[in-house]
Amino acid sequence: MIYSTGVRVLMFILLLLVLGGRARAQTNDESLDLPGFLNAAQSWAQSNLDEEVLRALPAADSPQVNELLGQCEEYLQGDDVLDLAQLQSVAATLLPLLEAQAETQPTAAWLRTRLDYFEAAEALKPLPPKPGQPTNGVSAVKPTVKAVAEIWIQKVAARPWPKAAVALVPPLKRVFAQAGVPGELVWLAEVESGFEVRTRSPAGAVGLFQLMPAAAKGQGLRRWPLDERQQVAPSGRAAAGELRRLYSLFHDWPLTVAAYNCGAGRVQKTLKRFNATSYAAIAAKLPAETQMYVPKVGATIWKREGKRLEALAAPSAQP
Repeated sequence: MIYSTGVRVLMFILLLLVLGGRARAQTNDESLDLPGFLNAAQSWAQSNLDEEVLRALPAADSPQVNELLGQCEEYLQGDDVLDLAQLQSVAATLLPLLEAQAETQPTAAWLRTRLDYFEAAEALKPLPPKPGQPTNGVSAVKPTVKAVAEIWIQKVAARPWPKAAVALVPPLKRVFAQAGVPGELVWLAEVESGFEVRTRSPAGAVGLFQLMPAAAKGQGLRRWPLDERQQVAPSGRAAAGELRRLYSLFHDWPLTVAAYNCGAGRVQKTLKRFNATSYAAIAAKLPAETQMYVPKVGATIWKREGKRLEALAAPSAQP
């Protein structure tokens, strides 16, 4: 497999992470120290990553780990879903390192759900040309919205309910119903966190519905002394409220779900720029994560509820 320069750098950093401690124990050779690199990585991490994630990682390894996580975020915010395939091996190797410590398991839960995107991207890659056929342009063809949707239908078709969903889905549906939001949308929690309440992204999104601090505050959640984003009913009310707010802007569930993932401003600007009115018309111009997220949500709701995302009822009047 051929990796891009960026991914080779990621794998080099990962090698440092795995072997660095062993090398330091075996030699005092100062040439193994990379102060310039580590200082730059630390500076980047402090500027871009959530402080709680940074504090949770071991002091010696947090710059390298955060550099890896930051690069994953960078690829997810790019606009080419096929680029995500390059992160599959890196994420699969990093995941057990994060899962090995209780402090970083919430970040592991975040990465585990994004590994799903990387695997889907690999499945979307075009087949290599047959011997003798020209290769120009083969890798440049982006998958269609329909192709991405079909991949997700295939991927989720055989998946059982997440274990935690059995207990969490009924109360969450009641919370959504009280907010006048279709109960089928509670399955966003499977896509966001796999129903793991502790899930935390490197950027600071937390809980079942991966609420960022600003969204949580806007929906009236407290983050101190206990973070209500990690509590089932409060986080469900906030997620339902945010979905209701976004639907009032777009009057369309695929666009609403896209905005939940990448922000209302990004979706509005893209619609305006391309004089478009539908998710399908702008999908390729949205972040790669959003291009994966919307059809994964749609496929998950279809699998769990037998309903199409675009056909869900509009929010009802609140009691």
